[in-house]
Amino acid sequence: MRLIDLLDVAIVGFIVYRVLLLIKGTRAMQMLTGLGILGIGFFVSSTFELFTTHWLLSYFFDYFILIVIVLFQDDLRRALTHVGKNPFFSAASEEEEREMVDEIARAATRLAKERIGALLVIERETGLRNFIDTGSKLDSKVKAELLQSIFIQSSPIHDGAVIITGGRVAAAGCFLPLTKDPNIDKRYGTRHRAALGLTEDSDAIVVLVSEESGEAHLVKNGKITSNLNEQEIRQSLAALLNLSQSSVNLPRRMRSWFQAATRSKQGPKGG
Repeated sequence: MRLIDLLDVAIVGFIVYRVLLLIKGTRAMQMLTGLGILGIGFFVSSTFELFTTHWLLSYFFDYFILIVIVLFQDDLRRALTHVGKNPFFSAASEEEEREMVDEIARAATRLAKERIGALLVIERETGLRNFIDTGSKLDSKVKAELLQSIFIQSSPIHDGAVIITGGRVAAAGCFLPLTKDPNIDKRYGTRHRAALGLTEDSDAIVVLVSEESGEAHLVKNGKITSNLNEQEIRQSLAALLNLSQSSVNLPRRMRSWFQAATRSKQGPKGG
């Protein structure tokens, strides 16, 4: 046993560990379990000479790579995105980010009070260029008044999402992917499903305003925390964006959600 062999085993073990973390709690885990059961059936049929069963399963595993690509295409895309994402996710200074957070919190609160639906997306490490290209380019400073004017019913670009990147409004009227989770709450409408769908495939943060309930929500990593006031939105966004002293006085009902939302970004200690 050489030192290089230990390093080789450690690298493979780490990759397997990270893959399991990535698919934990998703449909991919259930599909992986199903493939595992079929694999066990393949070896059992070979051992006990179940010729017909073994013949059938052998044909299945002849196309194993293709089957894996088809079944896990979304998870593979997400994994590659995480591997290649930019660690320097924001071109904005901390002062500009704080101003952006204040404006977003103020706009979301006003929109909720007026029962105007909205989707405010904050780009982080994972690039959202594909979704920005589906909307109308703006490249403007983040202001509460601008965000309000975009989402009023008379606006031609109100039906879609605003994407904020580098501390600026990159585009409005953008189309987001809907969640593919079959167990989603039936009460959730298209905006909720779009917010969940985007955050399942990226590390973006979404501020969602529901016109039905007149409430503002925060969405991260496919999880929603509901009915936030202006101060809670401001504190939570500051914490998720790692602004200095951002974790101080975080609302109690937000702490467990915040820890769960940031755990996947931080990864295992020492990793």
